[in-house]
Amino acid sequence: MPSNPRDGVHSKAIIEADVVVIGAGLSGLVAAAQAYADGKRVAVLDQEPAASVGGQAHWSFGGLFLVNSPEQRRLGVRDSPELALSDWLASAAFDRPEDTWAKRWAKAYVDFAAGEKRRWLSALGVRFFPLVQWAERGGYGPQGHGNTVPRFHVTWGTGPGIVEPFLAKVQEGVTSGRVSLHFRHRATEITTTAGRVTGVSGDVLEPSGSGRGESSSRIVVGSFEASGGAIIVTTGGIGGNHATVRKQWPDGAAPEHMLSGVPASVDGDFLAAAAASGGRLINGDRMWHYPEGIRNHSPVWPLHGIRILPGPSSLWIDAEGRQLPAPLFPGFDSLGALRHIQASRHGHSWFVCNRAIALKEFALSGSEQNPDLTGKDLRLLASRLNPRSESPLSVFLDRGVDFLQAATAVELASKMNSLTGTALIDPCRLASLIRDRDLQVASRLGKDPQLGAIRAARRFATDKIMRVAPPHRLTDPKHGPLLAVRLSVLTRKSLGGLQTDLRSRVLDGSGVPVPGLYAAGEAAGFGGGGIHGYRALEGTFLGGCLFSGRASGHDAAASV
Repeated sequence: MPSNPRDGVHSKAIIEADVVVIGAGLSGLVAAAQAYADGKRVAVLDQEPAASVGGQAHWSFGGLFLVNSPEQRRLGVRDSPELALSDWLASAAFDRPEDTWAKRWAKAYVDFAAGEKRRWLSALGVRFFPLVQWAERGGYGPQGHGNTVPRFHVTWGTGPGIVEPFLAKVQEGVTSGRVSLHFRHRATEITTTAGRVTGVSGDVLEPSGSGRGESSSRIVVGSFEASGGAIIVTTGGIGGNHATVRKQWPDGAAPEHMLSGVPASVDGDFLAAAAASGGRLINGDRMWHYPEGIRNHSPVWPLHGIRILPGPSSLWIDAEGRQLPAPLFPGFDSLGALRHIQASRHGHSWFVCNRAIALKEFALSGSEQNPDLTGKDLRLLASRLNPRSESPLSVFLDRGVDFLQAATAVELASKMNSLTGTALIDPCRLASLIRDRDLQVASRLGKDPQLGAIRAARRFATDKIMRVAPPHRLTDPKHGPLLAVRLSVLTRKSLGGLQTDLRSRVLDGSGVPVPGLYAAGEAAGFGGGGIHGYRALEGTFLGGCLFSGRASGHDAAASV
């Protein structure tokens, strides 16, 4: 199974296995671990160096969508598979004939999230932070988008904590001689013999010392051919390839400037090869990009952005200083806010709050921005409750180019205009907006729907403890200076991909499985070519990699 002795520079490497997995991200590792556990020889290919094993999942916050979990019940959350599926279907808004398999995946995934998912992960040693988070709150009524209840379970160890057990299983297979890892192997073409997919070929790239997530060389030093009874495509999405993102953007209205929430290697290039072999690519215009991106003060990859996971208290205003309408409050509807901001014909928006709200309510997405959770450090975790402690967030507040602080609204507006090189923010209008908002707070009742949402959120224990500040005047000096954060569009996930059945077999244009070809993770739209429809409920991306990766590995192993 390992590459033969001709693997030197400018040679052709020959790789043989029962199952060949293209991509060493989370879904690829899960698929490889499952196929190995089922007794098969497995080869894993990836264009990046070994330092980037685990792909995007390593960088993630580690959030997982669970339904009626023990963590929810301990917090008094009443959830059920019926409620979760209702939320999912309302958010997905499936409306295309090709969504048939995606709907089936959605139903199967909710059942998985309500049952076996947590037991399976617990058996693998995965543990969860006890305070469940409430993402994508919606606000459009009982039949509209959003999570009715909190379902975002943060993994103890964040993204690396999810990758770890599957990487360990793959490494066990390497030690036993039944799994081989082939980094710097860039697949470019699928091989078909007598109507069945039997392998993949491509380029061997020069060795690279690039660290995790860093751009690596594309210099070709050889070629390879890999053969197997089944091929699993787990090459991810397109978020690092802005040209493709712009091409697939609905109505061609992509913003002029975007940040990247994923490394440049997330290019989507291999999807065309899978389509050329007969696989059906669907829903390319459905994507999940965030409007709350900020520039990383210490970038790892080009245009490296971080997402703010916000609580509900900040005023969200567009580039011209107009407040976004209800229910587009921070953390309620990412796609709705993105569409509204794009309609303003400007590529950025702003959070306006004060330092106390920022320190209480802003979380930064990513394993590297949460060293307490990633490192499983209880003492460091406890320091989150101390607003004077230094944290990755406080570093951004003081060093981030997108963060501005001022004593008055007029001064803040001046700094906002200086940062963007425009005069779009009217100082008087901003001061009036803040003053009127503070009058609503002072009334202790009021007509502001955002304040109603804040008070409702604080009825939930997690929000009251660590995510939502008590309502107070933004201009109250004891809560620190006023703060404005410039927000940019941050590319992240593809919601479309290769259409698959519930066994993760890739389907052709007629709905018939392409023999020998499987897909999982983001390359498959996390299942069915678009399990999320138009909107995600969050915590469902890593879970989709787990669910579809396991299905692909198991069925591929059974087929050979």
